[in-house]
Amino acid sequence: MARLSGRTTNADRLAALLEPLLGGQLPVRLQAWDGSQAGPVDAPVLRLTSRRALRRMLWEPNELGLAQAYITGELDVPGGAAALDAGLRRVWQQSRRSGAGQVRLSAGQKLRAALLAARLGALGRRPTVPSAQAKLTGTMHSRARDRAAIAHHYDLSNEFYSLILDPSMAYSCAYYDSFGDPRASLADAQRAKLDLICTKLGLRPGMRLLDVGCGWGSLSLHAAEHYGVRVLGVTISAQQHEFITKQIAARNLGDRVEVRVQDYRAVSEPAFDAVSSIEMGEHVGADNYPSYAHTLFAHLKPQGRLVLQQMSRRSDAAPGGGPFIESYIAPDMHMRPVSETLGFLERAGFEIRDVQAMREHYVRTVQDWLDTFESHYSDAVAMVGEEVARVWRLYLVGGALTFAEGRMGVDQILAVRTDSLGVADMPATPEWFAGPCTTSP
Repeated sequence: MARLSGRTTNADRLAALLEPLLGGQLPVRLQAWDGSQAGPVDAPVLRLTSRRALRRMLWEPNELGLAQAYITGELDVPGGAAALDAGLRRVWQQSRRSGAGQVRLSAGQKLRAALLAARLGALGRRPTVPSAQAKLTGTMHSRARDRAAIAHHYDLSNEFYSLILDPSMAYSCAYYDSFGDPRASLADAQRAKLDLICTKLGLRPGMRLLDVGCGWGSLSLHAAEHYGVRVLGVTISAQQHEFITKQIAARNLGDRVEVRVQDYRAVSEPAFDAVSSIEMGEHVGADNYPSYAHTLFAHLKPQGRLVLQQMSRRSDAAPGGGPFIESYIAPDMHMRPVSETLGFLERAGFEIRDVQAMREHYVRTVQDWLDTFESHYSDAVAMVGEEVARVWRLYLVGGALTFAEGRMGVDQILAVRTDSLGVADMPATPEWFAGPCTTSP
């Protein structure tokens, strides 16, 4: 630990303050705004470019304060996403070893931090939050607030998301059916995921599919084009609706795909042969989830199948993903352990037929997204500004690590609405157990 005596530098003073909170010596190299450094010389560098970073972290001594300092550039990690990933891994690994969790300053630590901040000229009013932070009002999960939350996350622009996603614009966990093959592309894995879903749903020409929270339409378009079904997709994102509408025209699918800007609770069509909802249930909220599950059930004919792909969390993890994600990426999001989701579905009337864990696939998916984003980083800055670009770099780096370490997962759930006699009309040995799916010609 750095000693506060002799030729003690600003970096030494900061290290002495931080090390007790981190449960040991600094896991990263710390560089203060005056160029002084402390910590291991072979570690990623955490650079405080401004005294304001320290002030921000005094006001928010947790994940959110660090994230805000990074977003504004008051704190930087030279070396881009790779260095940020290495630094986060070191910090999280040390926190686990030492048992350090959410930072809670004692009265003595608060006084010591305030005195150090005064000595370093960092005291002052609470810094303004970055402009990229979500600003929602109204009743939680009302239709108006849900529209605002979705707009914050998804309506940055279709052009922005094209800097991250594969050409199908599939914004959900892919399925690497040749997982050990490093040559497998993200586009291949997303097609394999779409085929897996269509196969589990038992789609055949002439069937009707309801795609709840259809995103940029990757599943709706794929199911219509390759499986001959008629699809109604609903989204509350104007940008997504615009993208899908253009794709429907370009692919000449107007007789098979309809997409609406519509809340899933407002769909009034007769029951469908199949229903899909791919990573949309996270946005429903804890109180609304029973209604969501019942709505999915009500939209199915007897013997109709549901595929629900959804992120899950450990029981000790933050339901919304933590303060950073809740403030900057997906406000009002709520995840739960997969066992709770299954309970909601069963109470709605579904019979659960299969649960496929895909956590490792999400690690690779997010890493592929991050690689694509980093290759277009300057384009992203020009399009949405430095702060938003840094938000997304931090989000993708942290997301890949969260899935890799098992704090979050993702599961593909297959359920069925049995008929009045309890008949599911499903194969006893499902075809997707036999091997990877291939797209129909």
